[in-house]
Amino acid sequence: MVTDKLPKAVVYKNGILSFLDQTKLPLKVIYEEQKTCGQIYDSIKMLKVRGAPAIGIAGAYGLVVSVKKYINEPVDNFITELKKTGEYLNSSRPTAVNLSWAINRIIKKAENSICNSSEELWLELEKEADNIYNEDKEICVNIGKYGAELIYDNFGILTHCNAGALAVSELGTALAPIYTALNQGKNFRVYADETRPLLQGARLTSYELQQAGADITLLCDNMAAYAMSKGLIDMVIVGCDRVAANGDTANKIGTMNVAVLADYFKIPFYVACPSSTFDNMTLTGKDIMIEQRDSHEVTHFGGVQTAPDNVKVLNPAFDVTPNELITGFITEYGIIKPPYIINLENILHKGRK
Repeated sequence: MVTDKLPKAVVYKNGILSFLDQTKLPLKVIYEEQKTCGQIYDSIKMLKVRGAPAIGIAGAYGLVVSVKKYINEPVDNFITELKKTGEYLNSSRPTAVNLSWAINRIIKKAENSICNSSEELWLELEKEADNIYNEDKEICVNIGKYGAELIYDNFGILTHCNAGALAVSELGTALAPIYTALNQGKNFRVYADETRPLLQGARLTSYELQQAGADITLLCDNMAAYAMSKGLIDMVIVGCDRVAANGDTANKIGTMNVAVLADYFKIPFYVACPSSTFDNMTLTGKDIMIEQRDSHEVTHFGGVQTAPDNVKVLNPAFDVTPNELITGFITEYGIIKPPYIINLENILHKGRK
């Protein structure tokens, strides 16, 4: 199985939480133990752990680890500190809905608990974080199963950013169909955009696809149109960080460029994501908060300054792809087609049962 070779972004064992430091990939594989709330916040903020499902998992475990020091407090005090810590961790990355979803799930579990001691409650929350992790594993398997049905021999598949094993519990979202199809023995090519400015496609997607033995070709971001015009691309699969109620989708900056090109060249454009990424409280993409990052990420490349001093920089971490450019969503419940305002709500209703 090619998936046996894939790295894990978040590891929790015997009460110890570790993140694979993705800022060091692909040259160094370093797992860093997370000991304090501030360290966990920084690890999420600085993209040591990244990808919507993975930061949700990291947030859940991170919250549990952070409040362990309060297990000797009265239950009311414990829950108060839990909420404060959850609010703090949630502020580390505002765009991906999975982080707030996972943290709120842990807090709600505490509020509904009938435990008589904080220590007992903490163990219950630890189990809930395990549940979030294991549920994500199953979700990724199902996304892989449904998405692989779209992949045929000799296909060329373009992906943007990283939505593989490094972005989730295991397997991936956008890459889950690719890994599943590889396990099924299908032969196809994968093209990965480098994904400026932080090169998640070059550093992460190319790395894990190579580990899995996939036929992977790396492209600069501005080469996607060329590849499409030459008939090299038969479909696009990307992940996402938040989907509004109407289907507008926030994903790594540059995703909308790819969607516009795919529409022009009549190439199917799919978004692979768990249903937890659907946010019916956000009506359209205009309502999604877009994280703005440090200008240094744009003015420097590989640690070397590549722009003039004091130049103005715009550095949004995400853009929003309009729903009309999306062929379908690959979810754990199957492939969702338009009209999204109706069908995404149906998926959310199914998930609530």
